[in-house]
Amino acid sequence: MPNAKLKHYLHLHFLVLIAGFTAILGELITIGALELVWYRMLIAGVLMFVYIKIIKLNIKINRKTFWQFSAAGVIIALHWITFFEAINQANVSIALAMFSSGAFFASFIEPIFFKRRILGYEIIFGSIVVLGVFLITSSGMDYINGIVLGLLSALFSTLFAVINGRFIERHNATVISFYEFLSGVLFLTVFILLSGKTFNVAFFTLSNSDWIYIFILASICTAYAFIGSVEIMRFISPFTVILSYNLEPVYGIAIALVLFPESEKMSPQFYIGAGIVLVTVLFDAIFKNYKRRKRSMSEITD
Repeated sequence: MPNAKLKHYLHLHFLVLIAGFTAILGELITIGALELVWYRMLIAGVLMFVYIKIIKLNIKINRKTFWQFSAAGVIIALHWITFFEAINQANVSIALAMFSSGAFFASFIEPIFFKRRILGYEIIFGSIVVLGVFLITSSGMDYINGIVLGLLSALFSTLFAVINGRFIERHNATVISFYEFLSGVLFLTVFILLSGKTFNVAFFTLSNSDWIYIFILASICTAYAFIGSVEIMRFISPFTVILSYNLEPVYGIAIALVLFPESEKMSPQFYIGAGIVLVTVLFDAIFKNYKRRKRSMSEITD
């Protein structure tokens, strides 16, 4: 049994490592962020559909639910576009450090969706995150466009996670993701056409390395990573999974420093700011779990 538990923990951190590697692929792929996300969602959607057929999952939903999933699909598409464009405008470290600020946005977005009051400690943690972001920003004004895009990416990601938190209460996670990928591709297709671009031969003419990286991104880093993260919750608590995924920027920045030392090396002030953000996010998750367990224990004793 201990060996089985260890296997699941190792699998979890492999999934987190894959998540961190997503940013590395964004740096390696040479096409624009818009085209990259279109390919990612299309290939991941096709692979997800194959998986649905294999497990014979019923994916029928009503019209209202379809439009709700579609809205979430647009949001996740915007998250990925701003994330990869942040990498293009700055670098992997900046994009991942800004992505960590999602906990700050969650402290204000969650109360709106779940109709609860804003908690005092969330404001405190959020303020500390702002301090960390300020240090990062002041240490890298040359990357201001990437910083702004990274913050927008974190905002879209948090909004998407909160919305999906409501969906998962009533719907299957695989069905949700399939329709989100589908709607994301449709949205991006319309957006690409309206922007004056066409799906001509040049659009589909990519280098061999781009095709390989995009397929890895869509298959391993998207479809497999999603299915794996859902499956792992059968053996490991959701809290541990969420806490572990907060290490994604750490893994990603570490890999980026090894692979791209010249473009990724930042000032000490950047790493202090990024460290403040990451430690605050981790402590926030631990504190919330402590409060939740304490509340559960008091309910049992009552």
